[in-house]
Amino acid sequence: MTIRDRLEQMVTESPMVFGEPIRTTDGATVITVARGGGFGRSAKPVGVFVLHDGRAHWTPAVDATRIAQLGEMIGLVTGVVVALAILRRPPWPDLRRRG
Repeated sequence: MTIRDRLEQMVTESPMVFGEPIRTTDGATVITVARGGGFGRSAKPVGVFVLHDGRAHWTPAVDATRIAQLGEMIGLVTGVVVALAILRRPPWPDLRRRG
């Protein structure tokens, strides 16, 4: 998928907000991109386009907090499932007297 295809896809999916182009000292142009906004909602960062030497490069924004919360939730669910499995049928032998 080319940058142009990606840009067209992003524009048609939902409202995109493009920031003012910023020129850096090394001659690159940086354009910030956000999704949403309007109707009292804040825009969420999506990433940046970096234009340098006639080439465009897309760098997505990464929400580290969201990734960490997802890892914590997966760990919590795994712990609950394992605890329920052990309580239902413990891995140690049955030591009760029968008879």
